[in-house]
Amino acid sequence: MIKNGLFSSESVTEGHPDKICDQISDGILDKILEKDTSARVACETLVTTDVIYISGEITTSAKIEYSDIAKNVMNEIGYNSHFGVDLNNIKIYESIDQQSVHIAQGVDKDKNKEQGAGDQGLMFGYACNETKELMPIPIQISHDLTKKLAEIRKNNTLNWLGPDGKSQVTVRYKNGEPVEVVKVVIATQHTDMLDKFKNEIEECSFIKSQIIEKVILPVLKKYKIKWIDDFIVNGTGRFVVGGPIGDTGLTGRKIIVDTYGGYAKHGGGAFSGKDASKVDRSAAYMARYIAKNIVASKLADHCEVQLAYSIGVAEPVSLLVNTMGTGKISDEQIIEIVKKVFPLNPEKIIDMLELKTPFYQPLASYGHFGREGYPWEKTDMINEINKYSEELSK
Repeated sequence: MIKNGLFSSESVTEGHPDKICDQISDGILDKILEKDTSARVACETLVTTDVIYISGEITTSAKIEYSDIAKNVMNEIGYNSHFGVDLNNIKIYESIDQQSVHIAQGVDKDKNKEQGAGDQGLMFGYACNETKELMPIPIQISHDLTKKLAEIRKNNTLNWLGPDGKSQVTVRYKNGEPVEVVKVVIATQHTDMLDKFKNEIEECSFIKSQIIEKVILPVLKKYKIKWIDDFIVNGTGRFVVGGPIGDTGLTGRKIIVDTYGGYAKHGGGAFSGKDASKVDRSAAYMARYIAKNIVASKLADHCEVQLAYSIGVAEPVSLLVNTMGTGKISDEQIIEIVKKVFPLNPEKIIDMLELKTPFYQPLASYGHFGREGYPWEKTDMINEINKYSEELSK
């Protein structure tokens, strides 16, 4: 929670090199889950110029074509001969092993024990009342900007846009409330248009005017917050070379973009390419689900939830709720409510949040939270929370 001052968050488009890798890894996970919901998947991807590396520890009965999935993801994003990627000649290397038997024996369920956590670690979930999605406003606006870039590229509103891009939004806070957007930064890949302009300065001026008109202002007008007309577009002047040609990408390097834009804590574990037995993913989704329902039930304006696990152990080793002084009851009382309302062991989390569903690839760009259609974004536990809250107040 920010009391006073400026706070910035960023987002990246689906064509960012790291996000390409997240989407390939989650595309592989989805294809496996379509055929084998009990699979154990930990898939990593690296992309660079003309090369894709796919590696990981995967135990599954499913037979899938890793290379075809990678090429399909690249094509869906928009990387083809127009932006320097030749999918017919790109080299794809695969190095896939099975999950360690020593991890498996702690995770696999049998009649004598519950399914344990797939690793040790700590996970955070967060929610606040700054937006209708109950997300911090800097990251929510940032995601809307990058989604808008992709939308107008794909519908040919601006047919010179490339797939790679970034946004950054700075918000002023006063007395704990967001009061003004003071800076918007956009970096967007584009085709070489020097044949249409006298020089790079004219080209950049044209791009800036179009991005402000077609991207920045339409997004800002959706929010009930003032803004200053102080926009930076392609601060270096040009952005023609992008994607894997311009930079190497890796799975799991955009964990802050994936979550709360730095506004809340992060335990360090990435999501993409991991099946739900990995609590890096499943417990982070549950922590968001808990935090969102607490805020939606009006018990707090801000809520951060931490869960921590030990490998092979079903129940978390710790649970913390922090409402940052905005709680209507004490944080200790909210913890007791959470224990009554929400399951916290991996198997029950997976069941409650339907985490064996192959719905992960779309999450691999534009954030995992604040999005419609996913079980951890539901606010369906409000009545249960309020029931126990009322009992505590008697």
